[in-house]
Amino acid sequence: MKGSIALITGNANRKLASAISDYLGRPLGQAEVGRFPDGEIKVVIQQDVRGLDVFVIQPTCPPVNENLMELLIMIDALRRASAERITAVIPYYGYARQDRKHEGRVPITAKLIANLLVKAGADRILTMDLHASQIQGFFDIPCDHLMGVVEFAPIFRRMDLDNMVVMSPDIGSIKIAREFADRLRIPLAVIDKRRTADDKVEMPNIIGDVKGKILLLVDDMVSTGGTLVSAARTAKEAGAEKIFAAVTHAVLAGEAVRKIKESPIDRLYITDTIPLDGKDREMGKAEVISMGPLLGEAIRRIHSNESISWLFRNKP
Repeated sequence: MKGSIALITGNANRKLASAISDYLGRPLGQAEVGRFPDGEIKVVIQQDVRGLDVFVIQPTCPPVNENLMELLIMIDALRRASAERITAVIPYYGYARQDRKHEGRVPITAKLIANLLVKAGADRILTMDLHASQIQGFFDIPCDHLMGVVEFAPIFRRMDLDNMVVMSPDIGSIKIAREFADRLRIPLAVIDKRRTADDKVEMPNIIGDVKGKILLLVDDMVSTGGTLVSAARTAKEAGAEKIFAAVTHAVLAGEAVRKIKESPIDRLYITDTIPLDGKDREMGKAEVISMGPLLGEAIRRIHSNESISWLFRNKP
């Protein structure tokens, strides 16, 4: 890779940052991201970044507020150190659930975070599988949006596609499900989900035929596991023969690990956009797909002014 580039990371997901670094053949930059005695975040960039193309790798995963503040302060430090361009690499974009006003007197946090990133000094955003794709439009700077299906699809192409159906666990995930269905050239089914509380859902109907089929459940994230597990149970009751799930962001909050472990899901494919801390091993049915090569290739292409859309069609 030619040119002046620097990779900086906070504490959110150092393992993924290392995978990106390995792919690019570039060491992670020298930066201290610690805490003052009172808990305030302390950032010191320990290398010269003047005139460099800097990529700050930091998903805003739990603890969300800590990781978000680290990212904002790192961007501010790099801007004040005269970096030529600052790209915030946010594999998982937190606060994305509130992307519109669905009732009175609620915030639009996805837009608020976009404003904060731009105000801090970010020149570009690189993220993947946003909770709602329209969040790209919340930024007044370029935003490159990658798709996890690029890495997931080759896994399922090796299976019995003639008997496989992609299923979206709700209407909100139908765009991701359609992308899987188009790439794998298999039918699509959708569940009619009705949320009765923040952590409770009802799934009375399936639109599509899943009886005797190998089912592929897809979603952008699994948080408490309620939606994914309920969809798997509904599909099993409807006669699905085998159930796989592919989810990009494994938040795995609360009792999610237990729910998935006890669910009829045979295999769960997740990525490393969020550090798993052994939760994948605890579930006993999870396979982790690294996004290091995909994000690394996107960084290389941004730095070299090459097409990012190439990644929507090809796997590096």
